[in-house]
Amino acid sequence: MLLSRTLSGRISPSFWILFPFSLLLASCNDENSAPLATQQHIEWKDYGGGPDHSKFVEFNQITKENVNQLEVAFVVPTYDNSNYNFNPIIVDNVMYVMGRNNSIIAVNASTGAEIWIHENLRGIITRGINFWQSENKSMKRLIIFLNNTMQAIDAITGKSIMDFGDTGPGYTDMRLGVDRDPETLGRMTPVIPGHVFEDLILVGSAPGENPFVGPGHLRAYSVITGKMEWIFHTIPLPGEYGYETWPKDAYKYAGATNTWGEISVDAERGIAYFPTGSPTYDFDGVDRQGANLFGNCIIALDARTGKRLWHFQTVHHDLWDYDLTAAPQLITVQHDGKEVDAVAVAAKTGFLYVFDRVTGKPLWPIEERPVPQSDMPDEKSWPTQPFPTVIPPFNRQVVTVEDLNPYLSDEKREEMIERIGKAKVGMFQPLSDKYETIAIPGSTGGANYGNTAANPKKGIVYVQTKESASIYRLKIREPRKNNLELSGDLIAKAEASYKQTCLVCHGADKNGLEGLGTSLLTMDRSGGLDAFKLTVTNGKGRMPAMPHLDGETLSNLYTYLASLARTRGNNSQQEQAPPPSGPVVASGGVKVPDYPPRKEVGYPKDYMGPKAIYIESNNYGEAANDILTPAWSWIVAYDLNKGVIKWKVPLGDDDDIDSEENTGTANGSLRKGMVVTATGLVFATAGDGRVYAYDADNGDILWKKEVGRLNPQGIPAMYQANGRQYLVLCSTGRLMDDSLNEEDIPKGYVVYALPEKEEKQIP
Repeated sequence: MLLSRTLSGRISPSFWILFPFSLLLASCNDENSAPLATQQHIEWKDYGGGPDHSKFVEFNQITKENVNQLEVAFVVPTYDNSNYNFNPIIVDNVMYVMGRNNSIIAVNASTGAEIWIHENLRGIITRGINFWQSENKSMKRLIIFLNNTMQAIDAITGKSIMDFGDTGPGYTDMRLGVDRDPETLGRMTPVIPGHVFEDLILVGSAPGENPFVGPGHLRAYSVITGKMEWIFHTIPLPGEYGYETWPKDAYKYAGATNTWGEISVDAERGIAYFPTGSPTYDFDGVDRQGANLFGNCIIALDARTGKRLWHFQTVHHDLWDYDLTAAPQLITVQHDGKEVDAVAVAAKTGFLYVFDRVTGKPLWPIEERPVPQSDMPDEKSWPTQPFPTVIPPFNRQVVTVEDLNPYLSDEKREEMIERIGKAKVGMFQPLSDKYETIAIPGSTGGANYGNTAANPKKGIVYVQTKESASIYRLKIREPRKNNLELSGDLIAKAEASYKQTCLVCHGADKNGLEGLGTSLLTMDRSGGLDAFKLTVTNGKGRMPAMPHLDGETLSNLYTYLASLARTRGNNSQQEQAPPPSGPVVASGGVKVPDYPPRKEVGYPKDYMGPKAIYIESNNYGEAANDILTPAWSWIVAYDLNKGVIKWKVPLGDDDDIDSEENTGTANGSLRKGMVVTATGLVFATAGDGRVYAYDADNGDILWKKEVGRLNPQGIPAMYQANGRQYLVLCSTGRLMDDSLNEEDIPKGYVVYALPEKEEKQIP
């Protein structure tokens, strides 16, 4: 049923809602949901803080008046050279972190003393874990995703729970039950933790962005048994809603359309909000003609059954990799004289979409506007795209010569003037092989995972964003090769990929840089290409997960590095020292059978439609992170009672630039996060190696602290233990001051608190 109307009265094809709501209304009265809803802002017991993912806490010790007194209370060392981006979980004075070469560690949340270590969880997703406990707290579980399996660890003892799992003792194979041959599927686990709701773990997946990867169906599993309880097909099967928005056989070969970002849950109503990404292949959509539901949607599902309640598609037939990834924010606002429970969705496009979270109706009109059309053979780009009409965007959306970065060299400036003049520039400009297209935000710009937070009761939403453009051009995709040699063109492509993604840590000679990356010439290749792909996409040790690297890029990199290893031999590198001994209770998680190599798959034998043969020349566009005037990263506060930007200030500062105003930093919001407090503070990590406390009323900086290491990553957390309020952030990057020694600067989870003598409660 189509309900959304634009300012001119036209019905928007983006919005569909499902009636009746009898099941939803019944779930509102379920008494089991009440404890979760009422506790979510006084404990940080799930990734992002709690079900609503607001990152909001009700604690009142740290205020605007005393925040400048925060000091390091203690540090939980990681005892390795890894660069983590993990969001800690804290329950009942126990904090769960990752360190010691991808081990899960339970520590005393008041002192940092280690309680237990489950070591050597090679292949675990590295951004966080999920926590569940029974009502009487006798059972406590950590849900982890490890090498295409879901496993459970006893949060009290640290040992694997062997009666968990629907595939074998202790594990569930995440490739099963998604309506495809499991042997044709690569990664089917998420790269960001799901969310616990009652006795369910709600999850997405990150199958990758190459053609013929797995479908991104949404799922829920029992936290007790590991059994799948429901599945929602994001690429609809025949007879399902949305099937007609694809070619008739697309459900057999189309991939992704997945939630690889962050899920939010209205625990009182039992509604889960899933943001989804684009179908594959991202930049060539000839084999998926149609609007492609449920790609690029915010989908509201009954959390207990997986039944669709409503959805809104933010990009039709996506050709730009404009995934939705940031956590939908659940807020209550005053709108048209009424109190409305709403959900706000921040997108890579720089738009903020706001809906009634029960009905899905937009709070302000969203207009379908004509957009440029593709000139590529067989490509049928969608004629319109949805534009919010009242809420201002949080990101620039136009690249002009007049707005070029004044700090560019003369040579770079002239180059960019020429390229902008020859390119097609603007929002929703389809890619071409005949000319460059330039978009801001690009595929990695705007808001991404970790970048949203809220004060739910006041209707204020905070967004971290980066002004990153992308420069695109298509080219013919070369056939994949199954041998160990690369053509000259593929070697050049692999070298370009290496420079873009690997050079900074592994060095020009591939032997690794001390404290940053190991040698790629001497790496363990016993697991073959599949193990290499899992390591890169899931992250391992010092290397963060890189889910955006497609299968072809990884195959080329693997072959390229293997050939260098053969020709150069094994150059030595000093191994890092093993971590000190500790209370190790288990190692490696549950042992699972070795999976056979993934079967190659393509179009069905009887497929007669057009085939996607193009690829973006630089995989995700040439990154142009600072081509415009600063600031390059921002934190933006919206007052959604009024639909306006309350304040907007740069996120961090580039100390190398002589500027009176903070400039933000290029990529400054990437892998960052926030904490919002009831006392009017917004804490945020930034790309300049600092943590900031902003005044929630106006964005003024009330406190900032250099952590001594570049680029603190992951979402920070705030908790209260033994009557004391703490802020913890993950700081494991390289030293900001190279003249210092590693042991001079804390490396691990840095925990801040007020001096004990200064602590006092506010009446």
